[in-house]
Amino acid sequence: MFDVRFLSHPRLVHAFVSSADSARGQLEPLIRGLTCNRMVAYCPPLDAVFKALADASRRKLLDELHTNNGQTLSELCEHLDMTRQAVTKHLVLLEEANLVATTWRGREKLHFLNPVPLHEISERWIRKYERRRLQALSDLKRGLEKTTTK
Repeated sequence: MFDVRFLSHPRLVHAFVSSADSARGQLEPLIRGLTCNRMVAYCPPLDAVFKALADASRRKLLDELHTNNGQTLSELCEHLDMTRQAVTKHLVLLEEANLVATTWRGREKLHFLNPVPLHEISERWIRKYERRRLQALSDLKRGLEKTTTK
């Protein structure tokens, strides 16, 4: 099979896929969502987390679960000005992003916050920038201490 990574331009990808109708079923899932930029590192699990966190209602649901973990759908609906169906759709997106885990207790479905994806984002995106800032403050402190002792 042809390696899609060698196609460097979106028009080439489109031309290749449209000219090979028999291979379309095999290639289209590989090509969909690619920007053909070799500098981009794709990470679908984190993409789902960022997509889930992009909506204020979903963030509010996560805050509610942080405050009181293990709530039912009815309990979560009390805190939002949305229909039950809308809350359910938001919860499905949160479950797909692995931010919410569910268990059944009898006939009730309990929703629990899963902080692991948030921790992964913190490790990957926040802490590495935090280190530079702390190092800069430390260097500034040392520099100021040297100038005051002279």
